Amino acid sequence: MRRTTSHTCLRPDGLFGNVHVAAHARDIWTGAGRHHEIVGEAGVEAVVAFIEDRSLRSITVDPPAPLLDKLAGVKVSSGFRRAIDEAMPADEESGSLRVQLLDDLPTAVLVSGVAMAGAGVHPPRGSIDISSKADICAGWATGGSFLVEGERLGHLPSVTGPIAPGLQSSDGDSLAWHPVEEMTPHSTRRRRRIDVWRDADARGGTGSVMVEEFFRDTQLDGEGVERVVHEYLVTAELEPESLTFLSCRADIGVLPWVECPAAAESAARLTGTKPHDLRERVRQTFVGTSTCTHLNDSLRALAALSYLVSVVDAGGRIRR
Repeated sequence: MRRTTSHTCLRPDGLFGNVHVAAHARDIWTGAGRHHEIVGEAGVEAVVAFIEDRSLRSITVDPPAPLLDKLAGVKVSSGFRRAIDEAMPADEESGSLRVQLLDDLPTAVLVSGVAMAGAGVHPPRGSIDISSKADICAGWATGGSFLVEGERLGHLPSVTGPIAPGLQSSDGDSLAWHPVEEMTPHSTRRRRRIDVWRDADARGGTGSVMVEEFFRDTQLDGEGVERVVHEYLVTAELEPESLTFLSCRADIGVLPWVECPAAAESAARLTGTKPHDLRERVRQTFVGTSTCTHLNDSLRALAALSYLVSVVDAGGRIRR
């Protein structure tokens, strides 16, 4: 079973205009002989007033969600995910594609700000209190390079990541990822892939659940070069019947600051737990300098494992 999601943040009205988010998701099951079934698809289109207050100017969801009209004017920042939980409680419990797209929206929009920094656009010195969010994650640790450099510059510092390698399948598999929009200069993209399968059991029993999750944020600069901002690979094994995490590991691809890699060890804290309440548990307990905002998002996405495993066990004969 493979779940892929993408959030492309575009600025069609220029760097100081609204951020237009085009998000897509797809669940696809692959059986013997590469026979496949598309189990589910979803999309979100949103316009966010990034410069003013990051509030939603508009949002549409496919399949439609009737209670999302309550989100008009809501800020895509603190409190947004709680509003989604309240508006779509059934989706939250089911691990639906819609909830995954909406759950990733706040940080996808947050990361879109690197496009402005990369273009040399910064708020005036003294207009923001950089230290107000000290110690929210490993990269923002007090005395760390990010905050020290930010205080020196008077604005949030920016970094230039490596050129983003392509994500096309080496064997020419056109279904490896769902289609995505073309990026334009000063745009950003968040991509996520979750693969789930049953490991072979030599004794003929039900094999352990194996998980591999890839995550990457990129930006396309003014010269049309796509560079990596954040990248993780999370691997996990779950007990066959109870779906208890037997292990969970995060390997680092790219992170912006020297303090960031220390957060990778937090993934092991899932060992001995189950996926059903991961969204809330990570939100409540994965805090402070031992964690990473973007790794936390990846761990939260594993809340859908119960559903994804059920599709694997049903041979793709589940639709949602």
